Amino acid sequence: MAPPSECPPCSDLLDRLHVVALPMRVRFRGITVREVALFDGPAGWGEFGAFGEYEPPEAAHWLASAIEAAYRESPAPLRDRIPVNATVPAVAPERVPEVLARFPGAQTAKVKVAEAGQTLADDVARVEAVRAVVPKVRVDANGGWSVAEAVAAAGALGELEYLEQPCATVEELAALRRRIDVPIAADESIRKAADPFRVVALGAADIAVVKVAPLGGVDPLLDIAARIGIPVVVSSALDSAVGMSRGLLAAACLPELPYACGLGTGGLFVEDVVDAVAPVDGLLPVGPVIPDPARLAALAAPADRRQWWIDRIRDCYPFVCR
Repeated sequence: MAPPSECPPCSDLLDRLHVVALPMRVRFRGITVREVALFDGPAGWGEFGAFGEYEPPEAAHWLASAIEAAYRESPAPLRDRIPVNATVPAVAPERVPEVLARFPGAQTAKVKVAEAGQTLADDVARVEAVRAVVPKVRVDANGGWSVAEAVAAAGALGELEYLEQPCATVEELAALRRRIDVPIAADESIRKAADPFRVVALGAADIAVVKVAPLGGVDPLLDIAARIGIPVVVSSALDSAVGMSRGLLAAACLPELPYACGLGTGGLFVEDVVDAVAPVDGLLPVGPVIPDPARLAALAAPADRRQWWIDRIRDCYPFVCR
């Protein structure tokens, strides 16, 4: 977390606060409206969007990321466009073309699987519908399978670029990796871990999925990427355009970018704080985002929800600025 000398007063954060509620096209992570807190800082706009189930010690990383964006100078990017994958929620197969239409030119799709209440047959049907349109498919189980279930899924889903977080624990990922040939990507096992490098020490992953906000900002992400020793995929945490710009910046600063990044989820929103930027040939531009004042007003969360975010910022602040 940031040393106190680099922290703005909490009162300054709250003076710069905008809380918005972004309607979504489909249910994702169990929600249909995405709330985020935005700060108009001296260095740019920052976003604090930790999901409601995260307690202050964990959510504080997201606040640190917002402070970094709003108050500190950003690193210089090495590229100006980033390849992004399409993101397909756990929708019925007949809805897949509608979802993929929001990702023009994407050559890779990430498909959500292992959704509560659904079966492996549902996952197979969704993946096959995606594969009929997009040549390269990866799937994300969010830790929803046991080792045995992941082995069965790897056999049933056909050729995959990788399985993202198929099982919940590092030990399960390591056991699974010994039993299948499909590459394994670790997400929660890195961003939620006290030791993000343990997945490599235990031989549990081939690829690291990293997200700016849960890791505390662009600089901490780049530090982990430089030291982790396996290829990195930068992904989003269902960010608004403000948060997404930080993910794109992080990806633009990496020396190598062997995989398409999961930074195209802006297409999941009906409305955002700026006009949506669709990928061109599967690529998104790198650059800062300045929200439209009219959209900030139109999308403002109700007063009770704004107060909820104010209380949350106050709860998280001591874990960032001690």
